[in-house]
Amino acid sequence: MHMLTLEQEINPWEAQAARFDFAAQKLNLDEGLWKVLRYPAREIIVHFPVMLDTGKIEVFTGYRVQHSVARGPAKGGIRYAPDVSLDEVRALASWMTWKCAVVNIPFGGAKGGVICDPKQMSMGELERMTRRYTAEIIEFIGPEKDVPAPDMNTNEQTMAWIMDTYSMHMRQTCNAVVTGKPINLGGSRGRREATGRGISVVCDHALKHHAMRPEDCRVIVQGFGNVGSNAARLLAAKGYKVIGLAEYDGGLFNPNGLDIPALVEYRASNGTVVGFPEAEAADPRELLVSACDILIPAATENVITSRNAERIQAKIIVEGANGPTTTIADEILADKNVFVVPDILSNAGGVTASYFEWVQDRMGYFWTEKEVNGRLDQIMRDSFTDVVSYAEKHKVNNRIAAYMLAIDRVAYTIQQRGIYA
Repeated sequence: MHMLTLEQEINPWEAQAARFDFAAQKLNLDEGLWKVLRYPAREIIVHFPVMLDTGKIEVFTGYRVQHSVARGPAKGGIRYAPDVSLDEVRALASWMTWKCAVVNIPFGGAKGGVICDPKQMSMGELERMTRRYTAEIIEFIGPEKDVPAPDMNTNEQTMAWIMDTYSMHMRQTCNAVVTGKPINLGGSRGRREATGRGISVVCDHALKHHAMRPEDCRVIVQGFGNVGSNAARLLAAKGYKVIGLAEYDGGLFNPNGLDIPALVEYRASNGTVVGFPEAEAADPRELLVSACDILIPAATENVITSRNAERIQAKIIVEGANGPTTTIADEILADKNVFVVPDILSNAGGVTASYFEWVQDRMGYFWTEKEVNGRLDQIMRDSFTDVVSYAEKHKVNNRIAAYMLAIDRVAYTIQQRGIYA
């Protein structure tokens, strides 16, 4: 696992494959199943025209990768970003397969994306691009086939457009084709906070595991998007001290704990956390390696690498983002005895609530927020226990344990189903 250049170290597909291979080897996975699970089942690339506001036509490139549908329909987000690549979408699709299997929900993994710069696009352009992208992949998605969701730079509105486009083609309203929708279009209560909520539940259990109390626990959060802000808010409400916050444009530090509700308001009115009066400014890169009990990287992939892992001072890392830690960094953290709760477990609250949304849409009956949260807490609690006991039993770290558990579940399903010929 050591022989990686920095470029390979931060290539999400290589990182995912290295962990998969290591876990599969530990499981003594059958060679045939190894091959089946190592590659995505289907990769779709579309190039499609969109009329811009200026009247010019631009051609966009979009992807949808379905890694596995062995355990149920494929499930996964759609991201809009200038640096979306097939390798990234592939890696995220396979991560989704493992994530759904870790929390034992009946989905396989998928991911999608369009190469664009959403910050430079108007609402009209985004809507036309979303609808055309949906039309291009329409045969490959559906409530029983592949259920997209929001991801980087996509949101409830994006999902509403996808649902409407799909419904227009099908000539009937199909709520269950996407999750992460607005509540009045068949979205689920508690969905928006679900990933952050799952992280807070996992933090509680990681603390119990270390015989610590929330009020003695200092937390640093990197990223203040949907995941980071909700995790910070829920942890602060439980009595944790969120002492640091790192964003792409600057960081904040307050040893007595940040006032998260006030910070959320400040960010809403100023568009940034920078300049928040009740904290001192801090270098976001330095915050990652500052002294704390729990570090929550909730921004993008590859923020903990061979370059800074040695300097990490956190006792516990709870991964909010997908792939924030590289394979080499994992080994360094293991040597330092840092307790890592891996992304495919800790941020699975989002896909779990998405599953609840899909169930409610297909049933046509909606749960209260209390029911959603109660069921979410239980799944996260059980999954944490499963992974940690698997790690202790097989003498591996939590990440490899989570992969082993997930691969075992998916491979078992494929074995039971057999190979169609």
